[in-house]
Amino acid sequence: QVQLVESGGGLVQAGGSLRLSCAASGFIFRTNAMAWYRQAPGKQREEVAFITNDVKTRYADSVKGRFTISRDNAKNTVYLQMNSLKPEDTAVYYCNVQWNWGLNDYWGQGTQVTVSS
Repeated sequence: QVQLVESGGGLVQAGGSLRLSCAASGFIFRTNAMAWYRQAPGKQREEVAFITNDVKTRYADSVKGRFTISRDNAKNTVYLQMNSLKPEDTAVYYCNVQWNWGLNDYWGQGTQVTVSS
């Protein structure tokens, strides 16, 4: 059974940094793509960053140059380093697994990121 546990969120001033972690279990982590998503109140969930099993990445235009996704297969963990944070980055951040056939339908609790101005 897929389990996803996000952590590392908090309150930070604009221009600051946070590193989010996602501990994954219940599947062979190293062979699967992972992604970070976020959802702000009243907004649709959006993909923020994506990383394949062979460490190819893509980012939403809004975070390019500021966020970095990485993975540690030995720890079954995916990270999101967030720098130069802006108030519009405020959201609940979730990780999830991208199977070959589509996105996993189980979502964890997420971690709240709040950026003050």
